[in-house]
Amino acid sequence: VQLVESGGGLVKPGGSLRLSCKTSGSITEIKAMGWYRQVPGKQREMVTTIISRGGYTRYAEFVKGRFTLSRDNVENTLFLQMNDLTPEDTANYLCTAWGDTQYWGQGTQVTVSS
Repeated sequence: VQLVESGGGLVKPGGSLRLSCKTSGSITEIKAMGWYRQVPGKQREMVTTIISRGGYTRYAEFVKGRFTLSRDNVENTLFLQMNDLTPEDTANYLCTAWGDTQYWGQGTQVTVSS
């Protein structure tokens, strides 16, 4: 399974970004997907996850009401719509998928700064 993220960038506080995670390879083995984020020197933290079958979605408390996870099953792409961004959301955002093992993309950097 290969995961390629895109959509990161520099945005001002209060702004929005939409991240994408294009999936390829052995897609049928994927049982769940999600987004994590990581700041240098800190532990990687879960942002949101979705179960492939049924679509049950879970969000971290710090993003509830601001971030929305969605997917395009035809294009095999996972999206993360991020609204009302704050400087504390600055991080490298990584897409992950759980299948025979856990897969990770390289990440896309999100910087929130005025």
